[in-house]
Parts: sequence; C-alpha cells; structure tokens
Amino acid sequence: MQSAGEQSRMLGREGGGMSVCYWLTLVTGLVECLCFAGVLFGWASLVFVLKSDGYFRYLCVNKTVNGTITEVLQTPNIGVILLKIGQFASFMINFSTLPNGFLFDHCGTRVTRFLGISIYTTGTLLIAFSNAALSVLLYPALSFIAVGGALFLVTNMQVGNLFGAHRSTIITLYNGAFDSSSAVFLVVKLLYQDGVSLRAFLIFLSSCSVVHLIRTFLLMPRSHIPYPLPENYSYGLKCGNARKSRSQENAAGSNNIQTSQITNTTPFHTENSSQAPKTETAERSFKSCILSWFFFLHLLWLSVMQLRHYLFIGILNPMLSRLTAGDPGLVSTYTNAFAITQLCGILCAPWNGLILDRHKGKPREAGQSETEADLKAAVLSLFVTVLQCVLFSLCAAIPLLPLQYLTFILQVLNRSFLFGGNAAFISMAFPPAHFGKLYGTVMALSAVVILLQYPCFALINGPLGGNPFAVNVALTILSCLAFIHPVFIYLHCRRQAAERTKTNNPTSS
Repeated sequence: MQSAGEQSRMLGREGGGMSVCYWLTLVTGLVECLCFAGVLFGWASLVFVLKSDGYFRYLCVNKTVNGTITEVLQTPNIGVILLKIGQFASFMINFSTLPNGFLFDHCGTRVTRFLGISIYTTGTLLIAFSNAALSVLLYPALSFIAVGGALFLVTNMQVGNLFGAHRSTIITLYNGAFDSSSAVFLVVKLLYQDGVSLRAFLIFLSSCSVVHLIRTFLLMPRSHIPYPLPENYSYGLKCGNARKSRSQENAAGSNNIQTSQITNTTPFHTENSSQAPKTETAERSFKSCILSWFFFLHLLWLSVMQLRHYLFIGILNPMLSRLTAGDPGLVSTYTNAFAITQLCGILCAPWNGLILDRHKGKPREAGQSETEADLKAAVLSLFVTVLQCVLFSLCAAIPLLPLQYLTFILQVLNRSFLFGGNAAFISMAFPPAHFGKLYGTVMALSAVVILLQYPCFALINGPLGGNPFAVNVALTILSCLAFIHPVFIYLHCRRQAAERTKTNNPTSS
C-alpha cells in the first residue's frame, strides 16, 4: 500500500507528463493546420507557377509549317481553367466534411487520419509528377489535397478538449491556422522564382506524411478526446504509462457519449430544459440535433455570410480592374495587399475564442449548467461576427478604391471569426458524440448555398454589364438575416434564466 503523500507525488509527476503531452499535441497540431491543412486557399499563387510551366498550353490551336509552330491561332483562357479547378476544390473542401464527419464519429481519430494522410499525399504526388502534358491530373490532385486537409482540421479540433478553460480559443486558433496556410503556396511561388522546382517542393511536402503518421501514433488518440476530460487522461504511445493508455482511452471513448450528454443540458430538446429528466437528456440523437432551431439558424448564419465571402473573392479581380480603370499596376498592388491580409487569419481567429471563453473559470449563476453558460457567452461572438460581415459588405459595395484596404482587413477578420466561431458553437451547443457529423452536415449544406454565387456571377456579367453594385447591396441586406441567430440564442438564455429563477424561488410567484 502506498501512502497518500506518495500517491499525490506520483499523480503530480503523471499530471506533469500529461501536461507536456497535451502541449506537444497542441503545438504540432497547430503546425499541421498552418503548414498543410488549408494550402488550397493559396491556389492563386500556385496558378502563377502552373502557367509558367505551360500547364494546359496543349489546348492552344497552332499553325505549323514543317513541324514548326509558326503562329498561335487560338489560345484558351488558361487562367479561367485553373480558376475553375480551384473553385471545384473549394466546393469539395466544404462538401466532403459531411462524409468526413460521419467517418470521424464512427471510426475514430486514427482511421480518419490514416485516410486523410493517404488522400493528401496522393494529391501532392499527383501534382509533383504532373507536367504540361498531364495537366488534367490537377483536377483530382487539388480535390485530394482539399479533402485530406479538411480531415486534418476535423481530427485536430478535438485537441481543444484537452484545455477545457480555453477550448473555444484553441478551436478558433486552429481554424485561423487553417485559413492562413494559404502562405504555403505563396512560399512555393517565391521559391520557384528563385529556381526551386515545383516538383521538388511537392515531393518534400509528400515526405512530411511520415511526420503526420508518427504524430498519429504518438500524439493523437485512437478514438476521440472526450469532453469533459477525465482526470489524468492519457493517449498515444508515449503519454504516461503506455500499457494502461489504451485501456484508459477505450474507456473514455466508450463513455464519451454518455458522460457529455448527461452532464450537459439539451438547449433544443424542450423549452423547459430545467424540468427535463436526465434520461431524456441522454437520448439526444443526431436527428434531434439536425431538426432543432439551433441547427437551422446556425446554418442560416453560416451560409449567408459564407456566400458573401465567396462572391467577394470571385469578383475581386474584375472589381479592382473596374475601380482602377484597368491600370495593371494598381490592380497588382491591391491584389498583393489582399493576399498579405489573408495570411493574418491566425492572428485574428483567437480573439473570437477569447470572447467565447471569457466566462471560463468564473462562478456560474445558481443552477446554470456549463452549456447554458457557454451559449450565453456565444451570443456576443455570433453578434459581432454578423456585424463585421455587414460592415465588410458595405465597404465592398462602395465603389471607392482606397476604401478597399479597409474592406480587405474586415474581410479577413470576419472570415476568421466566421469559421472558428462555427466550429466552436457546434462543439458547445451539441453533444460531442455528434460533432463530426454536425460539423460536416452544416459545412456540406452551406456549400450547396454557395453555389448561388454562379447565378450572381452571370447576373453581374450579363444584365448588369459588369457592375456588381446591385448584387453587393442585395447581399448586404441578405447578410442582416444572420442577426436572427444571436437574437434567438439571447432570448433562449433569458428564458432559461427566468425558469431557474422560478425554480429557485417558487414562493415568489
């Protein structure tokens, strides 16, 4: 038998080991999201390299004399072709989160990451060994990189569960890193201009899959990281005692659904959740989450703002050409300014997490559950995100060239708040057991809404004669619909508070 002091010292040493392991998982996950997961967003930089290497040049119609090209008769718009490849991959990064989420929830972290690493590496190798004659390989390659990167993000966001008081901050930080990884293809472009071939860099990127695999075994769980986190929770092969790690992780993973569902209230299951029996709380199903007002309004909140962002990016170049009267130097200056601001997502996103986590560590109101406290904190985050979007949309609608610098700043700030806040809200408003499925469903459905950008493009380029003003004003008004979501959450929290007051003071009525 060990004394209480010896057991305390052993737990302290073990807890210290766990702390180091948690921090290693956090930092390596941040590097993974920043350097690999969202490289697709830097596609515009890679387009420059692909054009220089002659991709899709074979589509040109040439006049030849004695086997020598003497005149180019017809040249397709290669930039448009490459843009469409990027647009399709962007759609895939959203739509693929639906099957990815189901896979993550049912098969766990290790299986999901194996698939993600395999798909991602296949995509990078396809580009590495493609050339001008095999330009068609870009279609599957970029989609593979998009889907694999999305799987990296989905499996990493659970790391926030290791740091309960800063859970939302870490989720938003990871989403910001995902957004800022557009810098990777910018680095590719700069290295290419200095003489480093595209193939060499992408082979290096592919070889990093070995590091991803090592991290999967050593610093990630086999199933899921539970929330709330059990005391002295361990995972991987090197965190704590390796022999007990697997059994402890299995126990935590199998109890994850029950623990999280019983300790959290169901904000959408019944109007009077304080009177709902615990057995009812434990029966929260994926279907009840999907059919709730919380989910529907959150989908509306995400979709209208995401549509605004995608349309802005899609019309950015022609809009700048119109505002600069076609001056290529000014267009290049403003395009570079936009590209630089996009790299700041990792700096903007954690601010939203701090808003969401500002109540952690403080005493809750009498009878208030953790989920209710989280939702109350989320109201400000949701409201600020919509306000940013409306301001960004107003600036984008005003045809004043210098104002676009402010537009770029508001756009990256709002984009960081939007995607980080989306994942954080789903993690706090719904059971952890359904996080992957719900995150995938909301992203997939919002991807369908994003397809409305193509009728908008046709309207701008057709009847509106290239002037996006009317569409910008319409989308600004549409963005205001997203205010419904934070207002609904605020009213729900007020009802919950009134019910607690009535329960705690039954004689006052």
